[in-house]
Amino acid sequence: MTTYAALLRGINVGGRNKLPMAELRQLMEGLGHDRVRTHLQSGQAVFASGHGDEESLAAELTAAIERSFGFPVDVIVRDHTYLTAVVEACPFPAAELEARQLHVTYLSAPVTPERFADIDRDAHLPEEFALGDRALYLYAPDGLGRSKLAEALSRRRITKDLIATTRNWNTVVKLVELTAQEG
Repeated sequence: MTTYAALLRGINVGGRNKLPMAELRQLMEGLGHDRVRTHLQSGQAVFASGHGDEESLAAELTAAIERSFGFPVDVIVRDHTYLTAVVEACPFPAAELEARQLHVTYLSAPVTPERFADIDRDAHLPEEFALGDRALYLYAPDGLGRSKLAEALSRRRITKDLIATTRNWNTVVKLVELTAQEG
């Protein structure tokens, strides 16, 4: 069995796409997953599975949510090893920053720097971003809500053909802890 985190994009935000976590857990258990737990109301679930891989598990969960709840939800599934590697590869001094200043956008596929070539990095300083393995790290000293760089990074032409979902550093670290406990 491998332990995974499912990252759901855009649920329970602003009264839209309401998906109760208890019902999500039941749905995932019905799909044959073990040790299903949810974290917060914003769309993180930890589970163990002996079948499938990250992509097939995400596709299965996406389809099941739409069937059961009547609206589409983008899902990214990542295993404990990957989640740990994301934390270890952080190019910013995470221990010195407040969690609200550091975010990771998980991407459904690898991206190249060329996708972001038209972003004037100097114009957004002191905000910065860096690419990782299917992840984008964002340092936003004033928080995500005020970040002009986050706005530029989320433009449709940059995220075209990708699922992208962002988590603050506290959640990034917590997912590593939760998936380790499940292993």
